[in-house]
Amino acid sequence: METIHRFKPESEFYTEERCYIVELANTPFDEACSIARARVEPGVTTCLHAVLDTVERYVILQGEGEVAIGDNPAAPVGPLDVVRIPRNVPQRIRNVGQIDLIFLAVCTPRFRQEAYVDLKSVP
Repeated sequence: METIHRFKPESEFYTEERCYIVELANTPFDEACSIARARVEPGVTTCLHAVLDTVERYVILQGEGEVAIGDNPAAPVGPLDVVRIPRNVPQRIRNVGQIDLIFLAVCTPRFRQEAYVDLKSVP
């Protein structure tokens, strides 16, 4: 079992959600939590989606965004803000700045692709 997960920028991949992901820690050996680095390019809004039975937290590292959670109006976020997204709640984030919006997505329990629900909304 790994205790240190090294950042591998070359493992970054593009998702249909309209952002880039690097999985930092997401293994069956740690079912309780996963951590991914997400990157959203300037002017891009991610697709509206929900993650079933999973609480997600965004830890903003770089850039400026607006996050929409459930029926709440979009709210501005910036470096070191932490956004808590309840399980099963629709969400999306928009990069409103001039540089990449980069954040950690911390999921409890760990993220599983089958829990991702695309709500078919592309702004």
